[in-house]
Order: sequence, then structure tokens, then C-alpha cells
Amino acid sequence: MKQAPITAEQMRHYDSYTINTIGVPSLVLMERAALAVRDEILNAFPLNLGHVVVVAGSGNNGGDGLDVARLLHIAGVQVTILNVGNPDHASDEHKVQDKICQYYQIPQTTDLAVLKQATLIVDAMFGIGIDRPVKGNYADAIKAINDCDAVVVAVDMPSGINTDSGEVMGVAVKATTTVTFAFNKVGLTKGAGQKYAGRIIIADDMGTYATDK
Repeated sequence: MKQAPITAEQMRHYDSYTINTIGVPSLVLMERAALAVRDEILNAFPLNLGHVVVVAGSGNNGGDGLDVARLLHIAGVQVTILNVGNPDHASDEHKVQDKICQYYQIPQTTDLAVLKQATLIVDAMFGIGIDRPVKGNYADAIKAINDCDAVVVAVDMPSGINTDSGEVMGVAVKATTTVTFAFNKVGLTKGAGQKYAGRIIIADDMGTYATDK
């Protein structure tokens, strides 16, 4: 039976169960998520790999993006990381991925001008947790992304789209494709979320387990 779209709270519950009860480390889930995004990029957009810019926030969605950057770099793709989050608020997983990217000497910048060089943009600023209007550097980055002609692949949710309502939280990324993890999300099926998500890919082999226990 096809799984109905789920809310942000349900997804957090499933992730928590997978990590804390089953014992699958969060970095393993992050790697599976990044592999799914990498595969979609390489398979669906082989003509748009001239210069990939990964726009990374400071949370775990940004960590997913850094993981994608490393996987694309290893595949021989020119990648630049555009950091828009506050490094002082980086999650532990994000810090791990950042250290790995530094080891691979993947270029990093905070200058939005790099987006003008992008042939493909990976949106990894916000995941499923956004519940307030987007402001500051994040809003500036979203507007800059939407002003580009590049293909845009969103990681889990287009940044700025509410996971539960599909509402635009002030401003949101208009994605070509959204790769969402484990299950489809309610916000991708209604409201502005349907339009902003573009083509939706559900990476359902994530090792994340639904449970009522």
C-alpha cells in the first residue's frame, strides 16, 4: 500500500526511532540521503554539471548538502560550497561533513555572486523544520537562487516551503526537482509547495522505519 504523505513531526519521529531505537547512526542516514541526491543529479542532469554550487545552511540539511558536494567532487564534478548559515550554530553532523569537505579541498565561499557561475544549484538550506518567515542571509540567498537560470535540486524540501502546509514562509526556492527522503511530505502535495517543488523524487530506501511503537 502506498504510504500517504507525512508531516514534519512524523518524519522526526521516524528518524528518531531509526537512530535511537534501531541504532542506525545519523551520519549513515545522511550519507544515504546524499547518495540519493547525487544519483539524481548525475542521472537526470548530465548536461548541467559544468559548475555545481551547493548552497548549505548550518543544520543537518546543510550537512546533507556538504555530503552531496563531496560525493560530486569525488565523481569529478566541479563543485563550490556557498555557506549561508551561522557556523556558530552548526549541528554536529554538519561539522563532520565540513571537516571532510575541507580535507578534499572543496572550495567554499559566502559570496552570493558565485551563483552566477552555477549550471546547477543544490538547495540545502532548510529541511523539514522551518516554521517562521525566512529572513536575512537565507532570504537573500533564496532570491539570488531564483534569479538564476541554473537547474535547482532541492534537498528534502525547497527552502522556505512549510513541510506541513505547503505555504511559502516569506520567500522560497523554486526548484526544478526536489529529492525528499523516506516518504513524501504533506507540504509537497498542496499549496505553493506543489509548484515550488518541481519534479518530486522520493528516495524511499533510506533505512528510516515507520513505527507506531
